[in-house]
Amino acid sequence: QVLLVESGGGLVQAGGSLRLSCAASGGFFNMWSVAWFRQAPGKERQFVAGATWNSETTYYEDSVKGRFTISRDNAKNTAYLQMNNLKPGDTAVYYCASGIPNGSWYEGYDYWGQGTQVTVSS
Repeated sequence: QVLLVESGGGLVQAGGSLRLSCAASGGFFNMWSVAWFRQAPGKERQFVAGATWNSETTYYEDSVKGRFTISRDNAKNTAYLQMNNLKPGDTAVYYCASGIPNGSWYEGYDYWGQGTQVTVSS
């Protein structure tokens, strides 16, 4: 059984930083793509960032480019999302997702975490 557990969320002022972690257990995390999504109240879930198994390729949603960085440490079975210059519009529950690469950054992930809340105050 594959389990993904996010941590690192919290309350931060605009302009601040947070680093989210996604710890994986089971499965073959170090061979799978990993991605971060977010969902704000009343909105659909949105792709934020993704990385291939070796982080050779990363991909970001336009609004976070230059502010967020996805990375992973396969030796620790952990992925990260460094979020800098946070804005109130970044407020959401952030989810980690992983699975066998399927050619799409946006869908088809087999495993999801429970989410971690990020709140950015103005």
